[in-house]
Amino acid sequence: MSKNEKTEINTSENTSLAEGRNAVTEAIRSGRTIEKLFIQEGLRDGSINTIVREAKKKDIMYSFVTKQRLDQMSESGKHQGVIAQCSEYKYAELEDIFKKSEEKGEDPFVFILDEIEDPHNLGAIIRTANLAGAHGVIIPKHRAAGLTSVAVRASAGAINYTPVVKVTNIAKTIDELKEKGLWFACADMDGDVMYRSNLTGPLGIVIGNEGNGVSRLVKEKCDFVVSIPMNGDIDSLNASVAAGVLAFEVVRQRMGKK
Repeated sequence: MSKNEKTEINTSENTSLAEGRNAVTEAIRSGRTIEKLFIQEGLRDGSINTIVREAKKKDIMYSFVTKQRLDQMSESGKHQGVIAQCSEYKYAELEDIFKKSEEKGEDPFVFILDEIEDPHNLGAIIRTANLAGAHGVIIPKHRAAGLTSVAVRASAGAINYTPVVKVTNIAKTIDELKEKGLWFACADMDGDVMYRSNLTGPLGIVIGNEGNGVSRLVKEKCDFVVSIPMNGDIDSLNASVAAGVLAFEVVRQRMGKK
């Protein structure tokens, strides 16, 4: 967890803050969804160490920030050196994705996001996933954007209809979903052109990090690699735009099979 990470908190009806040592400790132990923890630099006493230890157990991201920054974030003025940003949205389970596909009588179609960091991109992809008829979006617990108010707003309400699942290990999740019959296409510039790839049937589309793309291990887990043909002067698309282009190629191919 870098001290250079962004420490802005955006609150709305979809997020809330837990402030103070007891409140944050109880929020962590209760299993409440915590997007990120902010701890005052230099504090290393017993209760702070307990909070850090509990956060590590639950794979909660945390950053050390200045007291001045915490004062700016605080709504109560009594943060005691620690603030947790909590999501009011509950994450779904993998089974919710299959339940949704069964209810619609369709082959499962999911997006897996490998360390998407920008909450605007996350929200936009959730919105695209919903419009394209995908049955869910899967994100990692570590080094990735979660369902903050920014992501929720960018989803334009799609978060209420499209399951978002947070998992510990993307590679293992792909293996688990393969056992359930899904095939996985990794979006990457060195892949086969999407028009020549079979994107029908039970399918997962893997979209990589904004700067580094899909990680090597996750890419190796995929069954094939697909690319978007580009004829411009630059050689890459925004992650959410790439997800949109691929999503509607899946829609096109599925419609052609009917």
